[in-house]
Amino acid sequence: MPKVVQRLLVFFVGIPVVICFIIPSFLNHLLFHVLLLAFSLMASLELSNILGAKSAVLNKNLLCVLSAFPIVVSYLCGLLSFNSNLIIFAFVIDVLIIFAVEIFGAKEFALSNQKIVNSVFTVLYSGFLFTFMSRLTILDHTTVFIGLFVILVFISDSAAWLCGMTLGRGNRGIISASPNKSVAGFVGAYLGTIGVVLLAKYVFLTDLFALVHIGKLITLAISVTTSSIIGDLAESVLKRSSGVKDSGNVILGRGGALDSIDSILMAAPCYYFVIDLMFF
Repeated sequence: MPKVVQRLLVFFVGIPVVICFIIPSFLNHLLFHVLLLAFSLMASLELSNILGAKSAVLNKNLLCVLSAFPIVVSYLCGLLSFNSNLIIFAFVIDVLIIFAVEIFGAKEFALSNQKIVNSVFTVLYSGFLFTFMSRLTILDHTTVFIGLFVILVFISDSAAWLCGMTLGRGNRGIISASPNKSVAGFVGAYLGTIGVVLLAKYVFLTDLFALVHIGKLITLAISVTTSSIIGDLAESVLKRSSGVKDSGNVILGRGGALDSIDSILMAAPCYYFVIDLMFF
């Protein structure tokens, strides 16, 4: 499927669908958390397959359950006003379970290092990182901040692609992990997200951001763009290392779930902490 068609599908179909999950706020954004859980399960399976292509991992079904656990705890923290440190504790419990399974379940330990490291990374990547999107639901103006996050990541990705396609000839090949990435694409990504926060402050969200210094919003845009680019490139490294082209085929024209959310997973913690530290 041509890239242009993929981008149009994401814009006209994917983004509206995601927004439909974000807007309803009943029961601490239950629908949004259902979406997070669905992508977490798909991401866990896909990452297990990627890492397992040339290495060893623990049982994939177990890793799906462990990945979902911190997200469920994060949801309950927001719903019932529990201490958010329970989210970290949930991840620690996951790690302890992984160690315990290998300690008491393995008959020999030649591949134990691989299984433990790969499994902990899978739970961190496809479970714990999702909790930072969940944590956005405990902030004021939840729907606005979640929507802004989705738009920033989408614009970063789309602006990078557009500028790379139109202006990237001659400045590609600077990163071995993804040779098609270009300097023009990276510059376009930053300009795109900075443009979004400027529009948010001066056009669309003037009341909310009236007292917010523009430097904070630009910092937010730069942090999201940088982390989303690294997230995209990191998944490329994982796939190249395992000799895998796509993480899966569950999303038409996009490949696997991880291929669509790799940028989001790394950008979510940066976005959450910048919002939490600089805006509240």
